[in-house]
Amino acid sequence: MIEHNHNGIFTIVIGGAAGDGIREAGNNLGQVLAKIGYEVFISFKYPSLIRGGHNYARISFSREKVFYDNSHIDVLVALNDETIERHKPKLAKNAFIFSENFDENDLKNFGKNAVKITFSQFTAELNALPVTRSSVALGAICHLLNLPLQEMKNVLHKVFKEKLLESNIALAEKGYEFLKERDFKHWKKIKPNENFQKELIDGNTAFAKGLIAAGLKSYLAYPMTPSTSILHFLAKKQKDFNIRVIQPENEIAVINMALGMAYAGERVAIGTATGGFALMQEAFSLAGVAEIPIVIAVSQRQGPATGVPTHSSQADLRFIIHSGHGEFPRIVMAPGDPEETFKCGTQALNLTWQYQMPVIVILDKHVSENLTTSIINADSIKIEKGKLAEKTDSKYQRYLVTEGGISPVAFPGTPEITIKSNSYEHDEDGIATEDLDIIRKMQDKRFKKEETLLKGIGKCETIKVYGDQKSKNAIVFWGSTKTVVLEAAKYLDKKAKLIQVLWMEPFDTEHILPQFKGIKNIISIESNHNAQFAGLLREKTGIEVNHNILSYDSRPFEPIELAEKINFLLK
Repeated sequence: MIEHNHNGIFTIVIGGAAGDGIREAGNNLGQVLAKIGYEVFISFKYPSLIRGGHNYARISFSREKVFYDNSHIDVLVALNDETIERHKPKLAKNAFIFSENFDENDLKNFGKNAVKITFSQFTAELNALPVTRSSVALGAICHLLNLPLQEMKNVLHKVFKEKLLESNIALAEKGYEFLKERDFKHWKKIKPNENFQKELIDGNTAFAKGLIAAGLKSYLAYPMTPSTSILHFLAKKQKDFNIRVIQPENEIAVINMALGMAYAGERVAIGTATGGFALMQEAFSLAGVAEIPIVIAVSQRQGPATGVPTHSSQADLRFIIHSGHGEFPRIVMAPGDPEETFKCGTQALNLTWQYQMPVIVILDKHVSENLTTSIINADSIKIEKGKLAEKTDSKYQRYLVTEGGISPVAFPGTPEITIKSNSYEHDEDGIATEDLDIIRKMQDKRFKKEETLLKGIGKCETIKVYGDQKSKNAIVFWGSTKTVVLEAAKYLDKKAKLIQVLWMEPFDTEHILPQFKGIKNIISIESNHNAQFAGLLREKTGIEVNHNILSYDSRPFEPIELAEKINFLLK
């Protein structure tokens, strides 16, 4: 059993019911910690309910990189009794607990670090909305951690407006003074780090910023957890970046409208969850045969069907790789953190135009919604427009067969030519055909683009390697398991080579195979039942995984528990 020694990581949990402002409170606290120079990781857990149910934010922070939030709890803010009961087993020794429902027995049982704070009484005194009571806890935490209260006020100024701003700031001050008046000693001395340059950001926001950096002109989506915040973020940024954001009536309308825009020359992206992507299959195949550039963000959640819609999974890998009917090339990327989702956003929009094939970026609830301190740099991003037709006349062929399979593209409205595009198989002019030789020729043309892509794939980061490069033990992972694997690696008894695969299609066999040379023991970490990636690795490379560690209960791995399982297999 691993004894948790903090590793310099401290964790605060804020819990309550839906509608208690849990997400906002966790985000606000994280922003303050990041502002003064701490590495931060925040996760949010919530059921599929508008009101009620148990909601909580878990904020882990340290001077060193925090890849994933730790389950031990140093400070628990309980906005209802259920929070205490649910999280009591994870309380660290000498943990602080803030609750307004403590009675004398509770205070005695939990000890000197149990603090009764009357959140609701403070809100009533200020005639404030009940949802604002979490700001009392934020003020109390500022005093406990010796955080500058002014930094918290600065964050609240950015988040709230007018009356809500006044009440939230006043409540934060009351929480701060409440502990100060009771002569609470600062539990942790925190000194600001002025050289810290990272921002606290979630994967969806980082992905959206990547799209903007690569020249996005239109984004379309129908709201579906956990992809919805991409839509919300871009909708707020329309005027700032001169982009168009549209919410059509359903997912089928989303992809068909987007294909029309791309056909007309618009750099467009769409987003959905896997259930929404399932509705897009016919139009997705149209993008393949018509060679229309489109970027699709698909954020996984626990299925099948509605499943557990507000929790995470990696069970849609195979479905996404093989999506659409018939055979046609596509690019499928699977980033594991916000820095990678940003890069994938930029690469996806450039590559879809360079190769005129659809690009899918696989996310999931864990990558989409959790926040971590990251470096997002849009200054170096170049916009790649692809192979545009330089000269157009009546001889223009939209599907001209070229050496690399990529045809020069022109758009409707170009003088003296007609642009033809349809869902039928077609010849080089775009005329529907059933000629056997032409059918074979056009299939070969489209898949030639995949060969061309693989030749230049070295420009993209398709694989990353961490840990001990010389170890004969390898841990392989993809997507959101990256963060928990890197955090768990801090607790491993033996060194291991950690291999992250970012590109699922086309599979970069040439660069992946050498990383497994000399490896004797391979452990694959996935959040699905059937070890889908392990099967893909075997299919593409012939490499057999020795052990699979799988989670398929809709919850992500916990770092120390994962480390214990890996240690057992490494003995």
